[in-house]
Amino acid sequence: MRFSKWHGLGNEYIVLDARTFTEPVDETLARRLCNPSTGIGSDGVLEVSRTEHGRAEVTIWNPDGSHAELSGNGTRIVARWLAREQQLETVEIVVGERTVRAHMRGGLLVDQEMGALDVGEIETISLRDESFEFTPVNIGNPHAVLRHEPSHAEVERLGPQIENHERFPSRTNVQLVRVDGIHELTVGVWERGAGMTASSGTSACAAAGAASAHGWVDSPVSVALPGGVLQVAIEQGRAVLTGPAQEICHGEVADELLADLGRSYAR
Repeated sequence: MRFSKWHGLGNEYIVLDARTFTEPVDETLARRLCNPSTGIGSDGVLEVSRTEHGRAEVTIWNPDGSHAELSGNGTRIVARWLAREQQLETVEIVVGERTVRAHMRGGLLVDQEMGALDVGEIETISLRDESFEFTPVNIGNPHAVLRHEPSHAEVERLGPQIENHERFPSRTNVQLVRVDGIHELTVGVWERGAGMTASSGTSACAAAGAASAHGWVDSPVSVALPGGVLQVAIEQGRAVLTGPAQEICHGEVADELLADLGRSYAR
């Protein structure tokens, strides 16, 4: 089984081309590949299940073996992967019911039309002896955006509590947001099924969408994450995301690792 490993501002993904192996990815394989000690190590797996001219379908696996409905960094990585393979400037990446249209800007940068943002009303959530206001946002996947200092310690403390709160029966992604200027945010991210990550494209969109809706910032917005800066433009309730995607390495998963899982993916 051949793979390539990519990152979007430190958010790592393994790309698997389903055309090159015989069995579909399952949660056991996804968990093993994402494990940094006994696998390759990654924040997720991108299983490209079907391609045609200028279009690819992808399934996104979290490190815990669950699925993600969408990933801004993941779709950007697959977009560059497909555009390079087919020598195209514009491609479409399909994840579930959402299609992301991506335009190559040269170098590592990609513009992505992420689609509609659903920004809800501010709610209050209780965590043990504390209460916090948050904004629910959906961009194909769920988010809880809090205006709160996005330190490493606070993301690590609040992230898992909010992710698994009863308010979110299917769990949620969490963003702690600091407003730094009329077009600037700093965001800490706790991803559902992955934990703290250096970057998240949908989190950047959710944070910018909530901040724009509440008048904290004006579009376009520079979103500073631990791994670097993503640009988000909010246009009539839709998000356009710009950022880099870079290949790290490529190779082949050893047969004995696959045998250890009781699987064979040889074509």
